[in-house]
Amino acid sequence: MEKIELGKFNQLRVVKEVTFGLYLDGGEAGEILLPKRYVPEHFEIDELLNVFLYLDNEERLVATTLTPFIQVGEFACLEVMWINEFGAFLNWGLMKDLFVPFREQKMKMQVGRSYIVYAHIDDESYRIVATAKVDKYLSKDFPPYQAGDKVNILIWQKSDLGFKAIIDNKYSGLIYDNEVFGEVRTGMRMEAFIKQVREDGKIDLELQKAGARKVDDFSKTLHDFIEAEGGFISFTDKSDAEDIYATFGVSKKTFKKAVGDLYKKRQIVLQTNGIKLAND
Repeated sequence: MEKIELGKFNQLRVVKEVTFGLYLDGGEAGEILLPKRYVPEHFEIDELLNVFLYLDNEERLVATTLTPFIQVGEFACLEVMWINEFGAFLNWGLMKDLFVPFREQKMKMQVGRSYIVYAHIDDESYRIVATAKVDKYLSKDFPPYQAGDKVNILIWQKSDLGFKAIIDNKYSGLIYDNEVFGEVRTGMRMEAFIKQVREDGKIDLELQKAGARKVDDFSKTLHDFIEAEGGFISFTDKSDAEDIYATFGVSKKTFKKAVGDLYKKRQIVLQTNGIKLAND
């Protein structure tokens, strides 16, 4: 079998059942216990189970069928549960909390607060640990993206220009303040679009798809929305941008372009108090 990966999911073969769980074939690592509380209702000897491997409170290799909030090689926003003289301990969805040594904290962590961290294997102790110094784990390779590509992002931190984000668990990007139309905060995961990749490899992001296609897509959405509302909505070009975003999830600029598009097609009538569908 392939070498097991600590801090990740592995496909391991069931070797035998015991009163306190199952033993799985860990290859060179020996047999690995899957405690009884995680044993599936139906299983067979020699069956392959998909399990996450970590170290228990006594530093023994153990398996679980639970899915943690973070795996080795990933970034996530996790809450501090407790602190001792060695560091902070984060809730990552497993019985044993995830350790962040003081040396790996950018600022002293506080119980109850959440922080963006990266999970990795400590070279000296072979323990799964986290670090808040995430910059050094972001890729320095030139990004492979094109303008308009859809990506998954984790909001990292607020800056003077906007919000820094981690793209596809690998690259750093920036959403400028004028591209933010609704609630955005550290720890949020969402879809975004590549606005541009600069010559130096830095990535600008936007939360809405750029170009005419975006307006065309939203024009139909707006038409369907007005129809569902009985043929009239109380939005105009004077409506507040935040109200527009809260209702439709687009900027006021995109809203106004879509309204103009529908008006040119004679599908709507603009009134002082709102927008009405045109009679066929």
